[in-house]
Amino acid sequence: MEAIKIINYVIMVLFFACYAYQFLYIPIALLKKKKPLPKGKRHRFGVLIAARNEESVLGDLLDSLNTQTYPAELIDIYVVADNCTDRTAAVANAHGAAVFERFDQTHTGKGYALDFLLRKIRKKYDAYLVFDADNLVAPDYIQEINKTFSTGYDIVTSYRNTKNYGDNWISAGYGLWFLREAQYLNRPRASIGASCGVSGTGFLFSARILQKCGGWHFFSLTEDIEFTAHNIVNGEKIGYCPSAVFYDEQPTGFRQSIR
Repeated sequence: MEAIKIINYVIMVLFFACYAYQFLYIPIALLKKKKPLPKGKRHRFGVLIAARNEESVLGDLLDSLNTQTYPAELIDIYVVADNCTDRTAAVANAHGAAVFERFDQTHTGKGYALDFLLRKIRKKYDAYLVFDADNLVAPDYIQEINKTFSTGYDIVTSYRNTKNYGDNWISAGYGLWFLREAQYLNRPRASIGASCGVSGTGFLFSARILQKCGGWHFFSLTEDIEFTAHNIVNGEKIGYCPSAVFYDEQPTGFRQSIR
């Protein structure tokens, strides 16, 4: 029994040592003022959405993308209906997105869906934006993230807010976690010139990054962390745009959370 207590204590100390540096970010986040960015050059964006049986929420995301303050002629929206058995493809079509259906039960997951979608796109873009089908984006999202992209960052993550914070304590807990990630990790990291982290959805990568990576080859369960680590070790710096706000739907039950 004593041996188990000692092992648990050692693990606790190691975890604390690994994450203690994050306490230093708190005063930076509280004291460092945000600097307004110039509008910058207007770029052409391809929006990438991987959707699997998302007919009930996809239309809301597409509506929020179709009403951006950024010039509509510089935005093209692409949806991959990935192994869908519902009307996801029809909903995407009805909202003006270019839709590609994918049926592959062997190579499953968001990484494979994004790779498939990028191979289907024939137009050239300055950069790509990635969203999940249950997201909503603020009306000025693309306008704001374009400013950070124009400063020279080829990968940019944004402010992840919560659609359903008030549903219950589980969704609220997720919301607070992502608030901490945005305000007390990514924001201070950006302030001191360090790299930020991509968190699954609501991020930008440039055409140069796609070419440098040789396409989208991030297929693990945590493809966002894989993408982040790959680019940082290869000399890229990931920026953060706090004024580009999107809203993500959080789990409301343990079973949904674990899945």
